[in-house]
Order: sequence, then structure tokens, then C-alpha cells
Amino acid sequence: MLRRMKDAEGCSISATDGFIGHVKDYYFDDEAWVIRYLVVETGPWLSGRKVLISLMAINQPNWSERIIPVAITQEQVRNSPNIDTDKPVSRQHEALHLEYYRYPYYWSSPGVWGPAAYPNVMQPGAGSGWSAERYRGAQNKSDRAESGPQQNEDPHLRSGNTVMRYYIHATDGDIGHVQGILIDERTWAIRYLIVNTSNWWLGHEVLIAPAWIKNIIWADSKVTVDLTRQQIKGAPPYDPAASMSLEHEARIHAHYNRDGFHPHEPSHEPAIPHLGP
Repeated sequence: MLRRMKDAEGCSISATDGFIGHVKDYYFDDEAWVIRYLVVETGPWLSGRKVLISLMAINQPNWSERIIPVAITQEQVRNSPNIDTDKPVSRQHEALHLEYYRYPYYWSSPGVWGPAAYPNVMQPGAGSGWSAERYRGAQNKSDRAESGPQQNEDPHLRSGNTVMRYYIHATDGDIGHVQGILIDERTWAIRYLIVNTSNWWLGHEVLIAPAWIKNIIWADSKVTVDLTRQQIKGAPPYDPAASMSLEHEARIHAHYNRDGFHPHEPSHEPAIPHLGP
């Protein structure tokens, strides 16, 4: 099922022993296009400090009551490493965070979440079979990769709030701005950008998949896409009040003449290249 990331904004984060805070932002991976962390503003118990909560910690959200339970304690959050949540996060800072919570590095093997299909099965001791031996194996493999010359301080996690309202630039001119994103509810992968074209066509919103993005120019707050203005104008409109069906997704892909989606199978878009600054 696809869900607007906006649904997570303001949700309460519930630890195993009490309230942590409310979701204020999120970090997405600009290489794999998946949500990696929620930025949570804590309550008075932690002086309103902002903390990162890995998607690996999250159990099934209660969307109707706007509660997201997490498999960590208040004490773990209290003692977690400080990370400036107002800036992009480097791999080094991320590794420190994951090591503190004893989560394996998701970049230890191919796939959105490394060897796992879903983030919460990466929890230490989870029913997925993450035994101590398997955990150490993944961590040791990651340690070797992390020490290689290819690792650096380049940030690859970006604030979702920052990208909201970035301009969308088609091959023949500007066309709108980023209004939101749709995620896969189980993997938290970003399936579509919601694009508002109201400056050209009143109230018209369309969907664009990350695989169709050519580049993001962070300094100019601009997303360039490999589509024409006319293609975007003629795309099936997005209705936030309606459930997203497989048939509607198939129509979107057919309209843009893009491979990678079949009505009765998951979408398998090509890997997204790293989008540098």
C-alpha cells in the first residue's frame, strides 16, 4: 500500500516504556530513495531535543490513532549520539547512530535494506532470524567496507522538509514544485514525488517516480526530470482523497511510456544514481 509521508508528520512516537515525542521531519537516502530516519522532537522529558529514530526501530504504525511504536526505550533515546538534524547526515555520523542501537549497516549488501526486505526485521533479536552470529557477520563485513578508500564524509541523507517545494524542471521548462511524496508502507521506499502544477493548471497534481529524475541541484532547490511539460500536463491526475490502485499506477507508467511496472507485480525501477550537490 502507498501512503503519503505527510501522514507521519506530527505522529506520536511511543517507546517500549513511554512517550518520546512527535515526528517533525525525516531523512531520505538520495541514492536509494528510501526513508531512513524520522526526526523526532522530544517532549519536556528531554528538553525538546531532536533525535533520529531509525526505520529499523519502527513497528507497525497505528495510523488511525497517529501513533508509531518503536522497539527502543526512553533511556536509549536519552543517551543516543547527538546529530545536528538541521543538516544533511554523513555516513560516518549514521554509522555511529546504528552502532549505538546495535543495528547492522543496511549498506552491507544489495537491496534497499541490505539483506532484509523490510527495515524492522533488522532489529537485533527480531523474529527475522537476526541472530547474534548473523548480526556480527553483517557488521564485520560492513566494518571492512567502511574502512575502504571509497568511504568519505559526503552526506547522502537529506531532509524531506527541505525538498518540499523544490521546483520541478522539465526538459523544456519549469512545470511545478514538490508537494509531497508517496511511500511504500512496508519498505518506506519513495515510490513517487507528488508534483503540484497549480502555477500552470489550477489544482492539478501529478506523480513522478524517482527513476525519472535526471538530477537534483540542491543549491538551486531544483529537481530536473527527463520528461516534457506536455507529458506532465497530460499525466493522470493524482487525487489525495482516493486510494492508489495498481491500475492507476499502470496508467501513469503507460502514459510516460516507462517500463518497470506491471499491474500484478511490484514495480522494479532501475537503481537511482547518486545525486550529488
